Amino acid sequence: MALTKANGFTISRLANEVGINLETVRFYEREGLLEKPPRNRVGYRQYPPESTRRLRFIKRAQELGFSLKEIRELLALRASPPASCAEIRQFAEAKLAEVEGKIRTLESMRKSLRKLVNSCPGRVPLSDCPILECLDGDEA
Repeated sequence: MALTKANGFTISRLANEVGINLETVRFYEREGLLEKPPRNRVGYRQYPPESTRRLRFIKRAQELGFSLKEIRELLALRASPPASCAEIRQFAEAKLAEVEGKIRTLESMRKSLRKLVNSCPGRVPLSDCPILECLDGDEA
């Protein structure tokens, strides 16, 4: 019996359908983000069609910076009848604030590095390199 989208996917077809490595599928199973599917009568694991949606959700959430723990929480909220869109929004707002904080930190690092690079003529002896002196803590 050939597997189709209607009755399920083998692990390799599922991974291919979503655009991930099959080891990634196994990893998500071990992490509890994806349920281990039942085996068909020939012994192959047969993933239900909704597995593609779940894996795409996980993949997209990771692209937005959510950790596996946070994705697990989002999936739990999604499956919880009393959960609301407002709860999901709060979750996303918290992630946005975290990302904005990282951006501020990166911008500060960029500014410091630019200043450091500009302070170095690149034509002095290594012992007089302002970048190394700064990293040694001799200059602020």
